[in-house]
Amino acid sequence: MVESPTIFSFFSGSGFLDLGFELSGYNIALVNEIFLPFLEAYRYSRINLQLPGAKYGYENCSVENYLLSDGQAKLRDFLKDARRSSSVIGFIGGPPCPDFSVGGKNRGYEGEKGKLSATFVELICQQKPDFFIFENVKGLWKTHKHRQFYEFLKTKLSSSGYMITDHLINAIEYGTPQDRDRIIMIGFLSDLLSNNTQNRFMFPWEKYKKYSQPNIFHLGWPTVNEFRENSHLSCPHGIPLELTVEFWFIKNDVLNHPNAKHCFLPRNGIEKFTTIQEGDNSRKSFKRLHRWRYSPTVCYGNNEVHLHPYKIRRISVAEALALQSLPKKYFFPQDMTLTNMFKAIGNGVPYLTSFGIAQSILDFLSSLNCYKPQQTCSD
Repeated sequence: MVESPTIFSFFSGSGFLDLGFELSGYNIALVNEIFLPFLEAYRYSRINLQLPGAKYGYENCSVENYLLSDGQAKLRDFLKDARRSSSVIGFIGGPPCPDFSVGGKNRGYEGEKGKLSATFVELICQQKPDFFIFENVKGLWKTHKHRQFYEFLKTKLSSSGYMITDHLINAIEYGTPQDRDRIIMIGFLSDLLSNNTQNRFMFPWEKYKKYSQPNIFHLGWPTVNEFRENSHLSCPHGIPLELTVEFWFIKNDVLNHPNAKHCFLPRNGIEKFTTIQEGDNSRKSFKRLHRWRYSPTVCYGNNEVHLHPYKIRRISVAEALALQSLPKKYFFPQDMTLTNMFKAIGNGVPYLTSFGIAQSILDFLSSLNCYKPQQTCSD
């Protein structure tokens, strides 16, 4: 029997990306996150979910440390040890994206955060895991001035022996109730692939997508309705219920969730909340969600504020977690600050997206006879 793949996680945040892999059957060996509150939330959530801890621990440091001699040697020792029980090792991570985001700093690879993408690629090239996942905002792939840097990274990885495949995905395609574009780059060491596979490198990007993006966005979604507090509004026909905000609020029992009371309360200007129609997300800030529609991108920086569809308040942490398609048993520590909770949510990869990608990789590894599929659960 072939062992489950082992994952080394970098830029881990509070572990949304990792969770899709864990619940697909991968083993998480090392977790790295520089921001301690995120790392503490990661560990706390795994206790609640009754998932095993990372074999080599939770390291609170910059990824740059692994390029230094001591960190490099330690990571190499971890990899050597991991190969005794696992035939396939993967690195996964989403380097910080503000410097490539259209709505962010847009400083590119010269920015303090932007340079970490090159650091992650250098780490992959040095340590040579069997495969890797690189996740980032679509601006890195779509914006001309950033695309050159992205192509440079791909060339460096190819020169280090990796076969590369990349895809601009949207979270809604995987069943997440959210319009969220991201570029995903995946690479496999050429040594892992047969010559036949190298000539026909067909990664199953579409297999675990539940919906076609063009078809979904062309459905007859409701636009706006008059805002009425605690109102009743029937779900229209012809839309996938499971992609709506209200479906996920009910599914995750958000009113009884441990983070249900974690919500920013305005000191003034609450009257303004009543003037914004349900479903009006036309403005930069103070977007009101529609209960029978998917959410805009779940990201709450740069004054982005999402209002509850039929309550006079912002959405809660519990509701934001639901929009990231996380299991309802995932929750944050009670002493984590509201700012850090929402920041962790906005930075994270939606769980169902991660799960779909993790499954696609398992299928591909299975086609190479590197892995024997096991029964998994996405909820």
